[in-house]
Amino acid sequence: MEAYVTLNIENKVGYIEFHHPNRNSMPSDILELLAQTIKAAGINDDINVIVLKSGGDRTFCAGASFNEIIAIEDEETGFQFFSGFAKVINAMRKCQKLIIGRVQGKSVGGGVGLAAATDYCLATQYASIKLSELSIGIGPFVIEPAVSRKIGKNAMSQMTIDAETFFSSEFAKEKGLFSEVFESTEVLDEAVKILAEKLATYNPKALKEMKKVFWEGTNNWDDLLSERARISGKLVLSTFTKNTLKRFR
Repeated sequence: MEAYVTLNIENKVGYIEFHHPNRNSMPSDILELLAQTIKAAGINDDINVIVLKSGGDRTFCAGASFNEIIAIEDEETGFQFFSGFAKVINAMRKCQKLIIGRVQGKSVGGGVGLAAATDYCLATQYASIKLSELSIGIGPFVIEPAVSRKIGKNAMSQMTIDAETFFSSEFAKEKGLFSEVFESTEVLDEAVKILAEKLATYNPKALKEMKKVFWEGTNNWDDLLSERARISGKLVLSTFTKNTLKRFR
């Protein structure tokens, strides 16, 4: 299947789905399209609540596109690439609508950042998480504020240092990334639908004001995530990172 980002509206719920044939990894064009779709949904009067989901049944998001990272040859290109995740997280943060995450499978790197940037996240028992960035010579700099905000600095540090380990969905629930964990995708989808449609009947103005409360103290994230993207954009040029990524390609 080709990569895509779609928006479907049902009962005042906007379902945003992204997909990439390589385990839902995120190249620049998909990141840009996802950010724009979230912005558009946020100002669409036909939508009261947003659900963020990915296609397929095994991986929610494998993070950044390794092939695109390998092709980076200068700091500015690196900055622009890692700014893609910054733009998506900031679009989610600024969105006027509550965003429910639907995580059906594994998340790596930036995928964990996307889950952390939702306002409420539901997952299956197969939704393990990993922050692998240190093992390839960079670090989860751009997504760190979102992840630390959701699970705390200690848990974020643990995952970052233990960079080659998948942490279980129960760990993610215990630390606050997931609110509930379900036995199958079918049960997950039913729970997401019930919650989203219930929230969509609530006062939209109240939901909008609560969204502001949830994200208090993050007004500096435009600059902060941009600074973090510059750090990653420099580190990705290292020989260590280039050689490591070639083994995974």
